[in-house]
Amino acid sequence: MRADHGVTETFEQRFESSPTVLSRAPGRVNLVGGHVDYNAGIVLPAAIDRATVVAAAPRSDDTVRVHSARMDDTVTASLGDDRDDWAAYVVGTATVLADDTDVSAGVDLVVGGDVIVGAGVSSSASLEVAVAGAVDAVHDLDRSPEALADACWRAENEEVGMACGIMDQFASALGQADHALRIDCRSRDVRPIPLDTDAAELLVVDTTVSHELTDSGFNERVRECHEATARLDELLGKRVRSLRDVTPDEVAEHAETLPEPLAARARHVTTEIRRVRAAADALADGDLARVGDLLRESHRSLRDDYEVSCAELDAAVDALDTAAGTFGARMVGGGWGGSAIGLVEPDARESVVDSVRDDYRDATGIDCEIHAVDFGDGLSVRRV
Repeated sequence: MRADHGVTETFEQRFESSPTVLSRAPGRVNLVGGHVDYNAGIVLPAAIDRATVVAAAPRSDDTVRVHSARMDDTVTASLGDDRDDWAAYVVGTATVLADDTDVSAGVDLVVGGDVIVGAGVSSSASLEVAVAGAVDAVHDLDRSPEALADACWRAENEEVGMACGIMDQFASALGQADHALRIDCRSRDVRPIPLDTDAAELLVVDTTVSHELTDSGFNERVRECHEATARLDELLGKRVRSLRDVTPDEVAEHAETLPEPLAARARHVTTEIRRVRAAADALADGDLARVGDLLRESHRSLRDDYEVSCAELDAAVDALDTAAGTFGARMVGGGWGGSAIGLVEPDARESVVDSVRDDYRDATGIDCEIHAVDFGDGLSVRRV
């Protein structure tokens, strides 16, 4: 595990004792597969080398005491408490693990790290998975990374109220350095696909437009997909459990019958699943030009059919796409703000960064933040 970002020292100062476990879980980017995971589709994310780090020690009661080093805020709660702040992710995750294992999973925690917050790289899943790894270790629960990722996904749905799919938590728990993950969100099969880091690097362009997905249209998009699924189940004469079971041709055939925006939402999901399959194959073949084209197609679909982009995201994608040395670019994350990603030639990185920074400022009047990230490993836990 890398440097602990000062969480050990902070733990000792705050709680006047020493932690017994250090847990680290990364954020993620999603190359292709936006808004597909909660439709039981296939996605292509990668863990990145920016992470949440947690220092932890067990308690013998049902109390969760957590301090955020980045926000300088301490919260004390009980397992099962309903919260509407950042600690909901922590308390919710500990609660699900306690319920699953029938263990009194009280814990003291200090949270820190360098994951980019509010930029669409899933800092929330990073927090959940790091907390899950810590709680698992301090109470000797012996859960697999897959089981911890599932617990975090359920915590975000059941305790936080975010109707997300499994992608973010599974990418954070199971990521592999220098690899993307092809995740089948129905079967939960995970297949690592190598990225030639000598041929391509990843840039994250943070628009600095923040968003709260639970307060946005995210859950509305989930509802629309469920409604489109029900309509297509009636129209197609076959069992449609999710939009995963529908082809783009079937959506096109019934587009006039489906009321808008349901046809557009279904068109995005079904074509995006097709793009994920193509991108996974192209990445495995080292065809980065093809991967770049699919990133562009994905962004257009997210912008036009799924309507989750915004002017700042479009400006960031345009700035990346017009910079010499970029294979392709798209928005990343839930939408309505956050970041765009660009796959770029390593030798062109500095010139791309300079060009994007200037073009984005010219288009929006805002200074963006640009991060070069590597594809990193997933959850790691060690005893101290």
